[in-house]
Amino acid sequence: MRLGTVVLTCAMVAALPALAATAPRVSVTSLADIAVPDHPYDENADANAAVAEAFAKARAEHKRVLIDLGGNWCPDCRILAGVMKLPEVQRFVDAHYVEVSVDVGRFNRNLQIPARFGITRRLEGVPSVLIADPDGTLVDAGHIAALADARSMTPQAIADWLAQWAS
Repeated sequence: MRLGTVVLTCAMVAALPALAATAPRVSVTSLADIAVPDHPYDENADANAAVAEAFAKARAEHKRVLIDLGGNWCPDCRILAGVMKLPEVQRFVDAHYVEVSVDVGRFNRNLQIPARFGITRRLEGVPSVLIADPDGTLVDAGHIAALADARSMTPQAIADWLAQWAS
């Protein structure tokens, strides 16, 4: 192997997030086999309080925070919520994250939450998923819109994406 190839390979590996957890094996292979909730986002919730509570719990439990930004009108958001409610995925999320869902309406509500992480431009899509350490450091920067097309993914692919950020 040439030195340039070794350096490039090392740089590519270093740029990937550490795979700290093995994704759960999802029991369904098709999104058609999941229950898709109608209203997974509480439009009347106090997002600031919910996020603050999630960070406090994450510090106490030494877990990362998973903030699911979405809206009840969004099919991809509802699909993500349905996959996350599968028992094996829910157990995985509960073991590795403190999860909080935040309703962003039609990009006109609770935008102070992504702004805390320096995301002040319009979200690229929803769902947008913010994964943060308990100290507030965003760990999935540049990847928050990766699940915005959840309807084109398999349930296993969604679980695999969640696993790559688990601590």
